[in-house]
Amino acid sequence: MSTMEVMAEGLLFPEGPIAMPDGSVFVVEIARRTVSRVKPDGTVEVVAECGGGPNGIALGPDGRIYVCNNGGFDTTIDAKGRVRIADTNNSYVGGSIQAVDIDSGEVETLYTEADGHPLSAPNDIVFDATGGFWFTDHGKHWERQRDHGGIYYATPDGSSITEVIYPVDGPNGIGLSPHDERLYVAETQTGRVRVWDVTAAGELDRPYGKGTRGRLLAGLEGEQLLDSLAVDSADHVCVATIRNGGVTDFAPDGTSTHVPSGDPLTTNLCFGGEDMTTAYVTGSLNGTLLRTTWHRPGHRLHFNPY
Repeated sequence: MSTMEVMAEGLLFPEGPIAMPDGSVFVVEIARRTVSRVKPDGTVEVVAECGGGPNGIALGPDGRIYVCNNGGFDTTIDAKGRVRIADTNNSYVGGSIQAVDIDSGEVETLYTEADGHPLSAPNDIVFDATGGFWFTDHGKHWERQRDHGGIYYATPDGSSITEVIYPVDGPNGIGLSPHDERLYVAETQTGRVRVWDVTAAGELDRPYGKGTRGRLLAGLEGEQLLDSLAVDSADHVCVATIRNGGVTDFAPDGTSTHVPSGDPLTTNLCFGGEDMTTAYVTGSLNGTLLRTTWHRPGHRLHFNPY
């Protein structure tokens, strides 16, 4: 494992990286409310103005970028230029799933509710081989209460969305095993990774109904919070880890190793490069996109150019 190098800086709370063959990386800037593109030389261009709080993103079968929009949260910028999340929610506009045309920057809102209930704070997304996508809704914290989170399945044409598992305690990162056989979800506050068996597109093995918690793959001790994730070619679940800043690599047997990033608010990662051994990591406190060589190839996602 090589050290992490800074590819770009000055980003306003980056998340959701997508690596492209030309060496550029799409990210969201949550505090800027944009989908942006980091070029190989580190320069940044805005691709689309999403409003709210664009969070996890994924390339879909039509070439558009699909955005989990958490509805936005209030932020401040400290003396070092770092974005800080405020305790208020004055800028919150409600959660949604959006689709972005990469060439024109046009933003289409596909979903704002599921089964008659508003989406609260969609967070992360992954497509399966059929062209549908799974996503998490993290839920929303208010001054004296919070909305529950859940796991959803939807189609990219805007015609179908289903609340599959509800409630879940702060679901964040989501990913599929290399053959779409298992669905992995990281819970932020509990520091746990849970797994469900996928029985068909949009369907999970849930013997106890919609509230089925899934199997526990692993959990972390101490004050470690889990954010978004990526799965590698050996079915290891690699989860961005907050406070103990870095990436925690969970093996299929639940054992883990930690790769430090130098940013206590490490929020997401993706794999890229011709051999899929380049990991791109978002350091949201310092506003950086980091790059390192991973010790195994990443899993090639459906509909990504790699």
